[in-house]
Amino acid sequence: AKGISATHEYIIVYAANSSIWTPGLHERNEEQLSAYHNPDNDPRGLWRSSDLSARTYNSSCDYEIIGPTGLVFSPPRGRSWIVNEKRYKELLDDNRIIFGADNTGRPMQKKFLSEVKEGITPETWTPREKAGDNKTARYEIKKIFPENLFDTPKPTKLLLHLMKIANLDDDSIILDFFAGSSTTAHAVMNLNNADLGGNRKFILVQIPESCAPESEAFKAGYKTICDIGRARIIKAGQNLQWGDKGFRVLQVDSGNYKNVFLSPEEYTPEILDTLAENIKPDRNALDLLFAQISELGLPLSLEYRAEIVDGFTLHYYGENKIIACFDKNINRPLIEYVAKKRPERALFRDSCFENVNNMINLRHIFAHYAESVVIIL
Repeated sequence: AKGISATHEYIIVYAANSSIWTPGLHERNEEQLSAYHNPDNDPRGLWRSSDLSARTYNSSCDYEIIGPTGLVFSPPRGRSWIVNEKRYKELLDDNRIIFGADNTGRPMQKKFLSEVKEGITPETWTPREKAGDNKTARYEIKKIFPENLFDTPKPTKLLLHLMKIANLDDDSIILDFFAGSSTTAHAVMNLNNADLGGNRKFILVQIPESCAPESEAFKAGYKTICDIGRARIIKAGQNLQWGDKGFRVLQVDSGNYKNVFLSPEEYTPEILDTLAENIKPDRNALDLLFAQISELGLPLSLEYRAEIVDGFTLHYYGENKIIACFDKNINRPLIEYVAKKRPERALFRDSCFENVNNMINLRHIFAHYAESVVIIL
């Protein structure tokens, strides 16, 4: 900022479908609640006085009001009353119009606390007390990383404020396509921790942008921004008293299969030898499993565990949604063991069976024990 210090920033907030979205309301603080009182012991409870005039002009709402002492009141110049004369008389008869403590003040309307919204509608201006600022964000991240790793992190208070406005459910998924220092993940975990029963999930996306060799982050051992974000989530989780602290890190890559779409003249004896195995040599079991999870449309956040059975590694995802084994020389006893578990889907590689008969009999074995979907990669 040159000349005049910039003390605010802009945030664009929008809804995919504003016709079905309603904003989350802010809780009234003590000062706002103190405006409500009940000096006349109205049975409807606490109330506050509200201006009876509107900011705009409407000729049907431009009329004179005669007070209890005979004083005559007109709307301020260029304005009108917020209700027409018929509605005003209904409010007056219902003891909803007041003229001050001595009945000589301008007409005001009673607004009962029991009848207004349960909170305050969000406004376009958010003070530091609610959203924090870059300074508090730097102090916040410095508690996790003593080194100065990020120049302009966002405060978790800002993300919590936006999530409040978004009117999230207890199990909503929050997506951040520019994860940076993972402030969003930190804020979601804090919100779940504060709610006790909150089960919101986060999805963060961040390209593995390299940290400059001269940066404090690089000197501290963080090669990419992703490394910083991952470390922050771990450290933030360690500070939580309860709640789910787990998260899963996935990396976008090319497919697991070799390129076999070659023209006839491109095939050579050497290439044919390499195509005996259709999976790329640098791929492991979890690469194969999670690629299938994505293709099947299953959530990437379900529980995963591994089990060793007779020297073979079985991979369970979502407990019985998937059971996979990608080891070599799979025999009939293992196939029967998996089939008896009755998984929704069973995954194998076509090159992992002990012999051709086991692969041929695979679907018959599963048909005998369960109605599982068998997928061979």
